[in-house]
Amino acid sequence: MKTFMAIFTGTAESMARFQSLPPAERQKLEAAGMKGWGDWMERHRDALVDGGAPLGKTKRVTAQGVADFRNQIGAYTIVRAESHEAAARMFVGHPHFTIFPGDGVEIMERLPIPGG
Repeated sequence: MKTFMAIFTGTAESMARFQSLPPAERQKLEAAGMKGWGDWMERHRDALVDGGAPLGKTKRVTAQGVADFRNQIGAYTIVRAESHEAAARMFVGHPHFTIFPGDGVEIMERLPIPGG
């Protein structure tokens, strides 16, 4: 089995639209989304290496120093699958972008460290 990291992405604009919904509508969607996410995790529990978590604000370090940075990464999870395609298929219809304001899930294979 191979190991894959899934990165959940979203835009500031889609989050702003979600947050501008009437509170009752937003709470209903949040509850449906969390239930859907929990159901997804249960369906794939045997493949989960790390259920992941939401991610907070970003700091970026470069040769010039440390600075606040904005990206589209909102959360992560780590799964095992037979192939990259199989890992990607786990996320088809995921509540991250079918209920929540996320726009996609990017799946990358965790590769061995060279020489390791």
